Amino acid sequence: MDTRAAMEPGPRVLDTTARLASVDIVIPVLNEERALPGCVSTLAGFLDERFPLPWRITIMDNGSTDATWPVATALADEYDRVHAQRLDIRGRGAALRAAWHDSPADIVAYMDVDLSTDLDALFPLVASVASGHSEIAIGTRLAPSSRTRRSMRRELVSRGYNALLRYGFGAGFSDAQCGFKAARTEVVRPLMDKIEDDAWFFDTELLLLAEHNGLRVHEVPVDWIEDVDSRVRVVKTAIDDLKGLARVAWSMSMGRAEVEVTRSEPTPTHPDAVVARPRAVTMAKFTSFAAIGIISGILYTLLYLPLRQIWSPTMTNLGALVLAGFVNIEANRRWTFGHIRRTTMHFRAAVLFLANYALTTAAVLAVPPMAGHLAEVGAVVATYCLLTLLRFTALDRWVFSRTRN
Repeated sequence: MDTRAAMEPGPRVLDTTARLASVDIVIPVLNEERALPGCVSTLAGFLDERFPLPWRITIMDNGSTDATWPVATALADEYDRVHAQRLDIRGRGAALRAAWHDSPADIVAYMDVDLSTDLDALFPLVASVASGHSEIAIGTRLAPSSRTRRSMRRELVSRGYNALLRYGFGAGFSDAQCGFKAARTEVVRPLMDKIEDDAWFFDTELLLLAEHNGLRVHEVPVDWIEDVDSRVRVVKTAIDDLKGLARVAWSMSMGRAEVEVTRSEPTPTHPDAVVARPRAVTMAKFTSFAAIGIISGILYTLLYLPLRQIWSPTMTNLGALVLAGFVNIEANRRWTFGHIRRTTMHFRAAVLFLANYALTTAAVLAVPPMAGHLAEVGAVVATYCLLTLLRFTALDRWVFSRTRN
């Protein structure tokens, strides 16, 4: 057999009639008359030579007071596939919201005008979305294989902020604020209707809502060099981001962050595959939750008794609740509610913890000092067990009924 002949592509290997996904790359700008021409010429040249999908560049001027808008219109006249749009409202989130809502492309993306992110990562970023494998793709400067050059202050702020997202929200992505993202247009539009922020927190809110609603976020390690002429005010942005996180946390805990989005569901590839039945909530789940509740009640009691010898009642209650609550949450996440999104579980747990602490502390303080430790322990343990029972009833209505539906 001629091996070389066998490796030659046959006449039907390439389907020339297949339509390629189109990409609209948005460049949000605010007073960037100096940086914009070089950005557009460099990006357009790169896309012409090395980008295999149909593309358009959209310059989104959002409130510039210098000559940015005349420069943008001149560039749109000079380049066939460059489009200029103007918005009077300032804020990167507002610019992306307007541009992505109006875009005719299958995939919408954006990058910063300073081109801090190396353009070699653009096609890997878009490819996972164009293939249908992921709904959103982001560049990350914090992956082990990423190569960055930036100030120590920005490095520390970035790592601290993203650590907060991982451990506080259970986020699966590593770099929320990198200005290098792409998304399927049909998926990102319903999410934008739910996003409230119009400034720098827009990116984080988009990603948190995406993961909260079960969408897949793909990360691409990037090479990134800081531009010292950046418009980002790190301290102010960090404060605004913390306020935004508190707002999103409350929205998720109250169940107001659900969005009707289109996403692909896993289906067997092999035509004769014998697939497992979908996981359903059974009596075993109820039994598991009840057993974990009993164990956590016993653990809370065993923790409260020795801690009470060295701490005040309120501090003892807090310490016992934190330790027993951690065991309870992790056990339920592993064995009872593995089908529920991590962010949902974390926020529900946070709200329930605050309620538990408030009510058990009230029970402790309601016991007069002369009643003794036994009465105090009995009151707080009884309150904790009662709250566990009420939590079981509430979660039965919220989690199990949603799963059945």
